[in-house]
Amino acid sequence: MNILFDLFLTFAKIGLFTFGGGYAMISTIENNCVERKQWITHDEMMNVTVIAESTPGPIAINCATFTGYKKAGFSGALVATLGMIVPSFVVIYLISVFLDNFLELTIMAHAFKGIKIAVGILILDAAITMIKKMHKKKLPRTIMIGSAIVMFCINLFGWNFSSISLMLISAVVSLTMFILNGTPEQKGGAKK
Repeated sequence: MNILFDLFLTFAKIGLFTFGGGYAMISTIENNCVERKQWITHDEMMNVTVIAESTPGPIAINCATFTGYKKAGFSGALVATLGMIVPSFVVIYLISVFLDNFLELTIMAHAFKGIKIAVGILILDAAITMIKKMHKKKLPRTIMIGSAIVMFCINLFGWNFSSISLMLISAVVSLTMFILNGTPEQKGGAKK
């Protein structure tokens, strides 16, 4: 029962105090779940981030669900997910009930300008951390650099190209290379 309470409380804090959506939360989730509590490893965090990005639903909720499931099965997944959702729901509900023109308040407008900058820094921090911990293999790095260059060009020149298409192309290239090269176990077995 202690782990369920800890899961709920940890993800409730992340959900309550992190602005900017899932990408901004990745850094905080990694800090809490990987470094402080050691519920998952760095590799698992990277894998769950990639999987959460390519599955339906917000990335932070998918990360919470995975971590909760790993620690306490279905109950852990449910509690961690609720921990991530409930604080945001309560805050938005209270804002909608008591403050009709919340964003029209001058102090809130200025606060959100500052928050935008902080969110950008959190997302950049998460990206740099993931790049540093990425396996030092040529194919993942080539796909990452190629995708970054293509996304930069799409934004710079205003090309009409979906980021989902880019992710699918990257997945197909990676899967094709995996099938052609095989796993390290298959290579070792072939040499014997």
